[in-house]
Amino acid sequence: MISVKHVQKSYESLHVLKGVDLEVQQGEVVSIVGASGAGKSTLLHIIGTLDRPDAGSVTIAGQQVEKLKDKALAGFRNTHIGFVFQFHHLLPEFTALENVCIPGYIAGKKTAEVEAHAKELLSWLHVDNRMQHKPNQLSGGEQQRVAVARALINAPSVILADEPSGNLDTQNAMELHHLFFQLRDAFKQTFVIVTHNTELADMADRKLTMQDGLMVG
Repeated sequence: MISVKHVQKSYESLHVLKGVDLEVQQGEVVSIVGASGAGKSTLLHIIGTLDRPDAGSVTIAGQQVEKLKDKALAGFRNTHIGFVFQFHHLLPEFTALENVCIPGYIAGKKTAEVEAHAKELLSWLHVDNRMQHKPNQLSGGEQQRVAVARALINAPSVILADEPSGNLDTQNAMELHHLFFQLRDAFKQTFVIVTHNTELADMADRKLTMQDGLMVG
């Protein structure tokens, strides 16, 4: 599902990724751990097409993504990749339901279809009773579940999570960790999770370690 070959990335004189290779199979949950500054988030952003590599290639669902022009790349990202971040990135002026729907609207899907699917996801994630609330009216755990629903709205092939439980208390973090595996089993998505949370990392099908811009184990 994901193939990363010899990816390099520098920011001015800082060489962050030094030739990373990674293969992830469909339906696999892979965690990536390592010290701060090892290049984990940079790699995730490149896999997620939020940034382009200086060298090397990234293939997702058979598409070599660095060959796509910006507009095509944005369309591919919206339909094939879902993101879950530490700080949710929900738009404060919109309700939970509206936040979940936005990627579906961007994809050009019919409003009624998008809203129906969003409500199904929010119900599946046990926050359907909060769908008309804005982010500042939701708890941290509820906000993260809404963010997960938003990541799922276009049925992406891949879910990328960057420190997804880093801003949650222990109970909500535990629930989110188990949720990822329930989602994998229910929707067959592929997960790549960057985390400092040892428990979450150890739950994955494979735990990989980055060090100094390279995958070392």
